[in-house]
Amino acid sequence: MTRIILLGCAGAGKTTLARGLAAATGAPVIDLDEIWRSRTQETPEFRETLAALHAGEAWISDGNFAAVTFDLRLPRADLVVWLERPRLTCAWRAVTRVFRAGEAHQRGDLLTVLRFIWGFDRRNRPRIEAARAQYGAEIPVVRLRTDREVADFVATL
Repeated sequence: MTRIILLGCAGAGKTTLARGLAAATGAPVIDLDEIWRSRTQETPEFRETLAALHAGEAWISDGNFAAVTFDLRLPRADLVVWLERPRLTCAWRAVTRVFRAGEAHQRGDLLTVLRFIWGFDRRNRPRIEAARAQYGAEIPVVRLRTDREVADFVATL
């Protein structure tokens, strides 16, 4: 079984890693950002959709959303992967992706995203870790910091 939750700052490479893991394992990707764009986190439909998608035997869950989803996702997970990239790397990726054709991220949101990235380790990481400890402290965690570590991890699957 493959049930992996990918965590990390915006621009850390969660979606890229999710695609690589899906190709390596055959597990479907659950893109929380994509689901969130079509529904608000606070709606019952958001949680119902996530619960249904995470009921499967194999999945790659791409996204944080700890406060509103960890109670659903972590009890079913086999592994948590934290992408721990430097802020400048995340910021650079956030800037460059808004210029790619077909990208869902918008240029008008860039300043908000950059502020989010800059404060992620101070504000968001502690909240995510607290929720992870609450709902899935026993789930193994792999921390990946470099492209080489990411490539090696995917190659092991």
